[in-house]
Amino acid sequence: MDLRFKQFLNYLEGGRGASPHTIRNYGVDLREFFGFLNGRPLAEVDPLAVRSFLAHLKSRGHSKATLSRKLAALRSFFKFLARENHLNSNPVLGIASPKREKKLPQFLDETEVKNLLEAPPETSWEGKRDRSILETLYSSGVRVSELVGLNQGDVDLLSSLLRIRGKGKKERIVPIGTKAVQAIRDYLDRVPEPLKRKNEGIQGSLFLNRSGSRLTDRSVRRLIVKYARRLSLKSGISPHTLRHTFATHLLDHGADLRSVQELLGHANLSTTQIYTHVTTRRLQEAYSQAHPRAGKV
Repeated sequence: MDLRFKQFLNYLEGGRGASPHTIRNYGVDLREFFGFLNGRPLAEVDPLAVRSFLAHLKSRGHSKATLSRKLAALRSFFKFLARENHLNSNPVLGIASPKREKKLPQFLDETEVKNLLEAPPETSWEGKRDRSILETLYSSGVRVSELVGLNQGDVDLLSSLLRIRGKGKKERIVPIGTKAVQAIRDYLDRVPEPLKRKNEGIQGSLFLNRSGSRLTDRSVRRLIVKYARRLSLKSGISPHTLRHTFATHLLDHGADLRSVQELLGHANLSTTQIYTHVTTRRLQEAYSQAHPRAGKV
């Protein structure tokens, strides 16, 4: 069991290029499933066992989104085992994911995002780092895992471009605005010399913590929550909120959906289309409030 589990995690990292976040979550989900099996061999797992596991999770109050993620982990794991001839049949085949309610993404309006970007103090190198992180997230729409994975060699400040390694290790080039470029320059100029020496070279991390190591996605989430609370912004603000805000504001100002898809690194246009619902809803609200004959019949 342990060997197959480790082989699967190695496959996720090497064969599929999954992010550390995905690998960590899949590991947690599979260990939970193994615990539910209570020593039952994998060869004896059937669709009923999988459904019983999902029912067990539901009884404990897990959301449909969580159930879908855990089922995705099982689906990927058993598909791997079947392909490697460790199983005669895949017990997850035919089990549909729970239908999830489609929630419109949370985003900030232009005043809120401006206040958030200006929240970090510029009196310290860490404050300048935090401001450059916020500016980069909003300017490029990158995922937090893509942001913390940036090396110094991935940043072309002269051309205002970032080389992003996205899901499945797919690379894309995204532009950043002048505000983000200047914020990154200001941050790099203020990094303490001992940390610079520790982190030299094009493979050196762009965003550093106090010890000179690569900043983690968890650290970025914490700093965003800190500044959002200072400003008394709505709850649930995260790095992904800035990604949503980036896409929504682009569409609000006339960008076409295909361009936004490429910038976000979405494989399918359908994933990007959720933002059209956001902008359509806002247009409807504006129309209802402003047009003299928009009242309901």
